[in-house]
Parts: sequence; structure tokens; C-alpha cells
Amino acid sequence: MKRYVAIWLRHLLVDRVLLTRPELEGKPFVLAAKERNRVVVKASSRDALKLGIEAGMVLADARAVQPDLEVLDYDQALPEKLLGALAEWAIRYSPLVAVDLPDGLILDATGCAHLWGSEAAYLKDIATRLKSSGYDVRTAMADTIGTAWAVSRYSRAYPIIPPGEQLSALLQLPPHSLRLEVPVTEKMQKLGLYQIKSFIYMPPSVLRRRFGQTTLDQIGKALGTTHESFEPVHPCEPYQERLSSLEPIQTAAGIEIAIQKLLEKLCERLVKDGKGARQAVLRCYRIDGQIQHVQIGTSGPSCSASHMFKLFELKVASIEPALGIELFVMEAPVVEPLANAQEALWDLSSGNKITQIAELIDRLSARAGTGVIHRYLPAQHHWPERAIIEAVSLTDQPEIEWRTDQHRPVQLLSEPERIIVSAPVPDYPPMLFRYKGDIHRVKKADGPNRIEQEWWISDGMHRDYYAVEDEQGGRYWIFRLGHYNEELTAEWFIHGFFA
Repeated sequence: MKRYVAIWLRHLLVDRVLLTRPELEGKPFVLAAKERNRVVVKASSRDALKLGIEAGMVLADARAVQPDLEVLDYDQALPEKLLGALAEWAIRYSPLVAVDLPDGLILDATGCAHLWGSEAAYLKDIATRLKSSGYDVRTAMADTIGTAWAVSRYSRAYPIIPPGEQLSALLQLPPHSLRLEVPVTEKMQKLGLYQIKSFIYMPPSVLRRRFGQTTLDQIGKALGTTHESFEPVHPCEPYQERLSSLEPIQTAAGIEIAIQKLLEKLCERLVKDGKGARQAVLRCYRIDGQIQHVQIGTSGPSCSASHMFKLFELKVASIEPALGIELFVMEAPVVEPLANAQEALWDLSSGNKITQIAELIDRLSARAGTGVIHRYLPAQHHWPERAIIEAVSLTDQPEIEWRTDQHRPVQLLSEPERIIVSAPVPDYPPMLFRYKGDIHRVKKADGPNRIEQEWWISDGMHRDYYAVEDEQGGRYWIFRLGHYNEELTAEWFIHGFFA
């Protein structure tokens, strides 16, 4: 006996917005997109719905109702993307989960509910988990997809329909709960057919002549007399390889052999799919039930078994086999596409220096730890903190050239630090300043060099920078924030150190 669950995420996009922008809670906002030379509301928040602003309304009319209405861009691909992610999450409840655009999921729950004790507990767990994640959800269970879909959206009765009771569950519901076409439901409304019981008992020939064959098909799907196709999602198979041992492995040499074999199999799959690993994790399952694991990372997508083995080789000593390891699992949780130009990336005979640098970075990171090596590129900004950007990989190219016409410090602080300064006014360089408890008397100074705030990014005052040298020969980059005010006081900061 088949059993299906319909999940209706009533405000899918709105709930997603509130998860990422909680400051909009309690405020009317809409998601809108251009449609036929006009901007149309695609989704409305609960507060906007209370004002009568609904999906399909022209944005100009919505603003007339609420002038300070917050308007966000509608991403047409977002519903499918969100539902796809939720469908993969819902596989914990059923191995067969389908996306039901634009705001629902369908689960083939046949033989699954008993694992939770009952169908009621099964549905409650699904709804509770989704609601705790911030989604407004309604669920229903029935023998057919059509009945579960209709009950989840249009019925206020008990959401679990007993086996074989589809007809009685549908009688009080409106015609559009059968997922009929809009012209058909409008025609039924004009004829006074406001509930399914008003026409469900009509002869099939009459229904076909008045409302078309599609109506009969939808009724059959809801009652279970007509087959309804079901296309479950297929999550990507993880890049994982397993190797079991006949005898428990206790030696470092045995562990290294296992790593080599697993990496060879893993890299074969990666090469076939045109991908490279950015992370690889080795899990060693000991016979005492404990799990040992080590992880490596690469500076770029890699499908070289020999290169990744060198990184794992540095960490073999940290694995404690104890009484022995009976199962090895190698997984690449993070992979990236491998460009065609990178097919010979690991061929050192080609003289590719990028390859050698990448492997050197990987070995240094494996020894010293991740996050110790950084590469920076120039960014198109005047504000010093924004003038550089960290490169993700060695293949990243700068959008602009490094500027050499302005003198900048070798070391730049991530955040300017406040200092106490004694300086003539209005624009003379400081005579001395106190930094971390030490007094620095200024011997030489150059400036001011004014850098204005980037108004299109944030508001704020300008900075007047000075390059100063103290009596001990230390050279610093300091600035005054804004103009002197009426009390002739100003805020000073240190931002960098020259060589």
C-alpha cells in the first residue's frame, strides 16, 4: 500500500529572506520582478499580506498602499534551488523525495513511518524540524499524491487520511485543490460548483464534455485510479572510496599503502568527472570502535594521487592504530572543476612554475597549518582597508595593476588603532604621539595626504594621512579622522608601519 506525504512551505521565499535578514521581521516587504514592462510582486511578507499586498499585484499599486514598502529582487531560480536543498535534507525521512514547484515537496513514505513509531509521529517530526528552521509549513499524508497535496493546502481537518479514504477527504474541498487549470476552475465557479462533491459524482462523459479530459485525469490521480508520475531527486554521489583489510593494520607502512590505493581510486573518479579535490579526509575505523581521522587541503583543485599522498604522509604519525584498523574511508568533501588547461598541471617536465609553487604551498600548509600563507591582489578602491583582496587560488588574476605612485607601508593593520597625539592646528604634522604606552617624538614628517571616504559604500569622514619618523628611526603611517572641531580636538589613529 502506497503512502505519500505532501509538504507545503507556505511562505518559502519570505521565510528564506527572514533567515538571512532578520532585521526585516515585523516589516512589510515584497519580492518583485519585471514582467511585461512592469514590475510585479512575486511574494509578500505576512505584514504586507495584512495590508492587502499579494502576489501578482503591480508594484506601483503596492507602493500606493504602503509608501515605505521594502522591495527586494526576485530570483526566478531561487525556489527550485531552495526546494532542491530541502529535498536532499528530507531524504532522512524517505529515500524518494520529489520537488513540487513552486513551494512544496512530495515524499514517498511507503514503509517509512513505522521507524518513528506512527504516521502521526512521522509527520510531527517533519513539521517540527522545518518550523524550528524558520519555515512556515503544513503537511498531509494519504494514499495518493493528489489527495495529500489537496489536504495539505486546503483542508483544516486531521492531515492523515486513512487508507482508502481519499474520496471522503476531498468532498468538502474547492475544485482548484485538484490542481485543475485556471479556466476550468473559473468555469466551475460560474456554474456554482464550489466544492468537489458538487461534480465528482457526475458521469465521466459529462465531466469530459464540460471540463475536458484533464479534469478526469486529475480526479483519477487524487483517487488513485490514474497513475501519477513521481520523479525523486538524486543527490550527487559523494567522492568517497572504502578499503577494508583482511587483518587489522597496525603499522605506518600498512596505513601508507592503504592511503595510496584509496587516492588512486579517488583520483580516477575525479579525472573522469573533470574535477579536482580541494579537501580530502581519511577516516580510519579501529577494531575497538574508535575512529581516527586526518584531513589535508590543497591551494587549487588537484587530481594528483602522488601530490596528495605527500600531504597525507606528513600526518600518518598522528594516526593511532591501537589494536588495528579494519576499515579505511577516503572522501573528498570539497571539489572544484578542473579546467582543460590544467590537465597537465602536475607534469613537472613541462616547466610549469605554478605547479611547483602550488605544491610548495600545500606542503608548507601541511607542516605549519592552514591559513599561514596568503596571497593578495590589488582591488579597485581608494580606502586602504579595501585596496587589497585575498586571492583564493594561484590562478586568480588582478583586475588592476599595483599602484607604485603612492608610498604605502609594508605592514598595514587590519583595523586602525587609536593613538594620543600632540599636534599644532589646523594641518601641521604631529610633534609626538603615544602608542601602546610608549611616547614617540616625531623627528620627520610628510603629509597630509587626504583620502576621502567612498560614499557609494559607506558614510564617514575623510582621513588625513602622515608618514612620520620618530627619534629612534621607527617610521609609522598615522592619520587624523576628519577636521578639527570647534574645541580643537581630533581623533588620531595609527594604520601601518614602514620598513
